[in-house]
Amino acid sequence: MLKEEKSFHQLERIVRGFSNHRRIQILKLLKRSPELSVVEISGRLKINFKTASEHLRRLAISGLVLKRNDNQNVRHKVSERGEQVLKFLRILE
Repeated sequence: MLKEEKSFHQLERIVRGFSNHRRIQILKLLKRSPELSVVEISGRLKINFKTASEHLRRLAISGLVLKRNDNQNVRHKVSERGEQVLKFLRILE
């Protein structure tokens, strides 16, 4: 695989990471309130726990969200890449 092709695949992974309205909501929520757990995120957005968990998993895979273990909970916050995506999305609004 060419280096350029690898870059395109990496970009695709990032774009797929935020190509869902719920994931964008989660990113914006975590920007305002970092260090939330899945339970807190699902409660604030009024979505199913499993749905929130899957969206967070995809955001983490794409490098948009960072996870941190905190005893029984996993805390989430927007990564630097996630911050860049949020800036990009503001330009599109």
